[in-house]
Amino acid sequence: MKIIETEIPGLLVVEPRVFEDSRGYFFESYQKERYFQHAVKTEFIQDNESKSGRGVVRGLHYQLEPFAQAKLVRVVQGSVYDVAVDLRKGSPTFGQWFGLELNDIEKKQLFIPRGFAHGFSVLTQTAVFTYKCDNVYNKEAERAIHINDPKLNIDWKIGKGEQTVSEKDLQAPFFDDAEMNFIF
Repeated sequence: MKIIETEIPGLLVVEPRVFEDSRGYFFESYQKERYFQHAVKTEFIQDNESKSGRGVVRGLHYQLEPFAQAKLVRVVQGSVYDVAVDLRKGSPTFGQWFGLELNDIEKKQLFIPRGFAHGFSVLTQTAVFTYKCDNVYNKEAERAIHINDPKLNIDWKIGKGEQTVSEKDLQAPFFDDAEMNFIF
């Protein structure tokens, strides 16, 4: 397993060792002790999975403290452009975003610590997306930032005319108006 630090502190790209042969492939998608040795020291308590069609954009979601969630995300089928936005006041990268393609071929993962908004866009006909969380969903703490916030200027790798976004996400506030209570 290889861990790559991004330019945003705490946000890590995980490249697992994949063993392939004529029968297919095998890899450990998560092994607690190995991840702990590589700076992913998070106790995950829940796994979630979604399936979406091309052009779907989900996000940018987060939960306020003390209900914030760290996530370990990956794609089981298809390809997505995955984005995390630093919401930690005092962070040298506050308000900056990081994005990368996650797909079922490379099997990369992204570790997103607490204090980030998260979202993804689907680049293939369909995508199955899965993620581990270290805290359960809390409706009262749920927040979002509009996916097309001009200040963030995120390139979702699909045109605005191709985006399928939930009504709830379209009503999300822009970054400057979003409630956040994270400290770096």
